[in-house]
Amino acid sequence: MKNRKASFKRAVAIIKEMIRKEFYQIRHDRKMLGVSIVAPVLQVLLLGYAATTDITNSDMVVCDQDRTVESRQFLKEFTASGYFVHRYSVEIPAQADTYIETAQARIALMIPNGFGDDLLAHRTSRVQVVLDGTDANTSSILLNYATQIVNSYSQKVMAEFSARLPGGVARVLPEPRIWFNPDLKSSNFMVPGVVALVLMIITMTLTSLGIVKEKEIGTMEQLLVTPMKPYQMIIGKLIPFTMIGLVDVVVVLTLARFWFGVPMRGSLVVLFGLSGLFILTTLGLGLFISTIARSQQQAMLIAQFFFFFPFMFLSGFTFPIANMPAVIQPFTYLIPLRYFLEIVRGVFLKGTGLAELWPQALALFGLGIAIFSLSVFRFRKTLE
Repeated sequence: MKNRKASFKRAVAIIKEMIRKEFYQIRHDRKMLGVSIVAPVLQVLLLGYAATTDITNSDMVVCDQDRTVESRQFLKEFTASGYFVHRYSVEIPAQADTYIETAQARIALMIPNGFGDDLLAHRTSRVQVVLDGTDANTSSILLNYATQIVNSYSQKVMAEFSARLPGGVARVLPEPRIWFNPDLKSSNFMVPGVVALVLMIITMTLTSLGIVKEKEIGTMEQLLVTPMKPYQMIIGKLIPFTMIGLVDVVVVLTLARFWFGVPMRGSLVVLFGLSGLFILTTLGLGLFISTIARSQQQAMLIAQFFFFFPFMFLSGFTFPIANMPAVIQPFTYLIPLRYFLEIVRGVFLKGTGLAELWPQALALFGLGIAIFSLSVFRFRKTLE
């Protein structure tokens, strides 16, 4: 029993010294490494396939309380446009809320009772459009599509009824409602994503650089001849970068809330807890990079151009995944940043909790365990 306690104390002391050494190195190493010619090539390829401003076949939930020939004709204008797909139908408007909240539908169309009668009586009829404003760019585009369709239909109805019946004319006016981001501020959508990017850059890049630097300056060989065990070295290396990453999360959250005015509707505890799962994946990737790279420059290039840029472009940070080619979309499920972006934006803008975010949390946990286990195995083999 005493031997176990003594061994545990020695292990803790060794890990503390490793952590202290890592912080010392981080504080005194501020060099910036250049980038290679691979960067513009990779960006052009990714942008060429993933970047598009067109949004088609957006899932739509419809509440048609009128159920008349006129309402069906009006709905047909939406589905025939190619922008929207009538995916769900509900009986009352309140039932459409769930589809918007859970992101099963991007837009909800509410056709009130008496829609057809208003048109036939030359009265103004109002329809309601509900969108999820979490993604300001996508919501703005969909709102423009819906407005154009309604205006086009209104002009068609006005021309038709004016020709048939003298007197007044009928009109259809949209009443849009934007949820979660009423002002459609792009900063409300982009700034929370910066939290994920900063966390990824700090933990993945610095972890790989910190370990590769030991190889370059020759201290790795010195560490190997000490009584330090591989797991002690790994823990001592990773804890400092984990702490730095969490500190940066606090800084970015503070700026997002008080400088950019992004609303924080969810729980900070949930956000920090799920950030730990994301850190598990990024630390594992940093450790994996260190087993491949032979220099800090190689580690930086590998981290940026084989992980950072693909993650940024294919995770939904900049471009909606639904807009990407079908052949590319399945690969996005292998990117941890995709799930963490959904978590961060959900906590910030929607106030979602673990009850809604458990699929993303489970995916991050599975990817984190797989990536970290593979990286530790490769690192141990490298040390041996």
